[in-house]
Amino acid sequence: MEHQEREPTSGARGIPQFDEAAIGSVLQMADVIRTMRQVLIEFSKGRIAQPARRLFPTPVHGGFLGAMPAAAAHAVGAKLVTFFPHNAERNLHTHNASIVLFRPETGEPIALLDGRLITEMRTAAVTAAYVDAVAPAEVGSLAILGAGVQARAHLEALACVRTIPDIRIWNRTRSRAEALAAAVGGRALDARDAVHGADIVIVCTASPDPVLDGAWLKPGAKVASVGWRGPDGAELDAATMAHTVIVDSREGAATESGNVRRYNAHIFAELGEVLAGDKVPDPRATVVFDSIGMACEDIAAASLAYECLTR
Repeated sequence: MEHQEREPTSGARGIPQFDEAAIGSVLQMADVIRTMRQVLIEFSKGRIAQPARRLFPTPVHGGFLGAMPAAAAHAVGAKLVTFFPHNAERNLHTHNASIVLFRPETGEPIALLDGRLITEMRTAAVTAAYVDAVAPAEVGSLAILGAGVQARAHLEALACVRTIPDIRIWNRTRSRAEALAAAVGGRALDARDAVHGADIVIVCTASPDPVLDGAWLKPGAKVASVGWRGPDGAELDAATMAHTVIVDSREGAATESGNVRRYNAHIFAELGEVLAGDKVPDPRATVVFDSIGMACEDIAAASLAYECLTR
């Protein structure tokens, strides 16, 4: 994206506020990937204070509301986030958020940033960091189950770490898969055909029940699940979760991941441990990354955006 100078608006106490357009004008996916690698390592080494993410259902409307604080040596902040899955039927974003940054030395608020795009980009960037760490240097095929915002973001992020000639897309609404496939030069297929033989499989559906059958996976496939439909929902099945499992946070997965909780999956490592070289999965293994998202990722990405906007 081309950098465009944007004047922030001022909120309470004169705190600058940055909207999505301003953030989108400065955040580059490759930079977010580098930032996510570092923050994940810092988290797994115990250098970041962060409670497990907790989201709770909102009455009547079928959504979730969550608060996500985190504090590191150079960044302190919190995200308020809503997840309303039925917004997809209204052609609205399912995730919306605001992020407040505080001065680490004094605790004074320094900025309020729209968090929707930051959440979108950091989620895909974390997956790209995972793929870069565990997948072969050359991969031939990618299957994406889901054709929404995260599918598009993942295509952008993965292109930063791998060149993938064969892209296959499945979605419950076939026309959405066809539209995304046409836009990226891929193919819209049934879920089983999309996954069969794929080197990388990304599941981003927010389905409460499995959409991926582990029997479809080729040996050695690298899988990432980023969809979430509550702590008891699972878009992966037991056979998939029986493979080598990596999570962003052990504590977070134990309380928030339906994929882990439903099948009592054994966790091999946190992604930060893998990125630091402290845990190394067998390169021949089928590996599954269960990503629920962490506050420190949001705060790090928001801090990156703030630095770019105010330099």
